[in-house]
Amino acid sequence: SSRIEILNAGGYRSDGRRQYELRTISIDLSPQGSGADGAASLTHGLTQVSVCVFGPREAKMRSQTYHDRANVNIEVAMAAFSASERRKRSRGDKRILELSQTLKSTFEPVIQTSLYPRSQIDIYIQILQQDGGLLQACINATSLALANAGIPLYDFVCAVTGGVHSTSPLLDLTLLEENDLPNVTVAVMPRSGKVTLVSMETRLHVDRFEEIFRLAGEAGKVIHEEMRRAIKDRTDQMVTSMQS
Repeated sequence: SSRIEILNAGGYRSDGRRQYELRTISIDLSPQGSGADGAASLTHGLTQVSVCVFGPREAKMRSQTYHDRANVNIEVAMAAFSASERRKRSRGDKRILELSQTLKSTFEPVIQTSLYPRSQIDIYIQILQQDGGLLQACINATSLALANAGIPLYDFVCAVTGGVHSTSPLLDLTLLEENDLPNVTVAVMPRSGKVTLVSMETRLHVDRFEEIFRLAGEAGKVIHEEMRRAIKDRTDQMVTSMQS
């Protein structure tokens, strides 16, 4: 029965999308009232993430100070109401620590940390709602918040999750699809075409992987356009407010 739910005979998924169709993306770059240097709220369908960026600022601990670059610190918090299980996860939770480490290793090579020696950049991620594609939402929201904070990046990082139903590739999976299908999250830098992350927690046949990898890279460029437009609109608003 789950097979019919995920992709029916007409080629439609359980939420009415086609195979390669992405969920609706909503981006809000207005300040969150937290005094952050940059912020972003992003929704992919029903998955919602909020990110605040502080810094670059003086490192608080000597052990976290590097003389030749900035230290990137990422903390993830998951609201108890974000998932249907309503389970409160502490910062020491294994899944949250893994997510934080994955995000840190994704963004450290992308941020131009050498411009800010002996300083730190703090990124706080709040997960408000989960319905699949959590890692992709965290990556895309963090990219936007860093750009909004004016922190120099080598490129945006745009992520998409892909999976395979029988032999049919699907993009931007919901939680229902993620739980039932082998899937992979791919993060790309659209301008250079470089891949910054490939995360796979399930087995996926090598033939299928190649196809999903290519499709996710193309979908990353579509998301990049949405992100670029949001940053441009935000910049235009700020320029207009300064002139008035």
